[in-house]
Amino acid sequence: MSEQQEFLEKARSPFSEAFEMFRKNHAAMAGLVVLLLIVLGGFLGPYLYVGDPFEMVWAPTTPPGEEGYFLGTDYLGRDMVSMLIYGARVSIAIGLSAALLTVFIGITVGALAGFYKGWVEEVLMRITEFFQVLPTLLFSMVIVALFGASLPMITLAIGLVSWPAVARITRSEFLRIRELEYVTAARACGVTNSKLIFTVILPNALPPIIVQAALMVGSAILFEAGLSFLGLTDPNIISWGQIIGSNRPYILDASYTVTIPGVAIFVTVLAISLVGDGLNDALNPKLRQR
Repeated sequence: MSEQQEFLEKARSPFSEAFEMFRKNHAAMAGLVVLLLIVLGGFLGPYLYVGDPFEMVWAPTTPPGEEGYFLGTDYLGRDMVSMLIYGARVSIAIGLSAALLTVFIGITVGALAGFYKGWVEEVLMRITEFFQVLPTLLFSMVIVALFGASLPMITLAIGLVSWPAVARITRSEFLRIRELEYVTAARACGVTNSKLIFTVILPNALPPIIVQAALMVGSAILFEAGLSFLGLTDPNIISWGQIIGSNRPYILDASYTVTIPGVAIFVTVLAISLVGDGLNDALNPKLRQR
């Protein structure tokens, strides 16, 4: 290898190194491809497969492949393909929105606790522990039951019960980074606390938070499916969980109406988990040096 190539290799940015390592992770790349196909199918599918997911097109519980319906019909005679396509939009939107809310709350609590320490950390971490010991599914059920099973409320409920893990990761990263020399130097130069938090410490604490956020998308999709299975969902919106929940009484007579959206959730969450593992390997400096 020439000296110029060695120099360029050393001069590569951490982002380039992380991207290169992620690209070499075949499982993560496969998960990313599958996830992109699901997202594209959800948002472009209605233009390629025209149909109203609420329209009763044929006899109820028509098995897959019969009467020209590839995945059959549900208990009301609605086309399962159309429902899956439209359900992908809602399930992914819920996953992303709940993950963003989770990360926002978790970063805010964890950053303040890790940076200020003292009584601020004590109060915030006791609040975090309180939410952490609550049974998450039961707590989210109570929120949805009290305030209504609308899409925003379901997203809010998932975000409110899921943020403690992000808060703990953020706090541990802030406690570690705030003692490093470049942070001490920035503080000595008169940098304000807000700038230290948002422009100095937080960018360097993001890698593990990004990984956790990616995994939270899959967890939120599973959470929504669990709430829908228990009947706590908006009947006017089609999601994969809502398909499972509405067809639950017919699980023995027409099991495909529950199995097919269940497989869709499984594949999506698996793809997100593979991408999350790939991000974890790529954003971990110790693993990049191997």
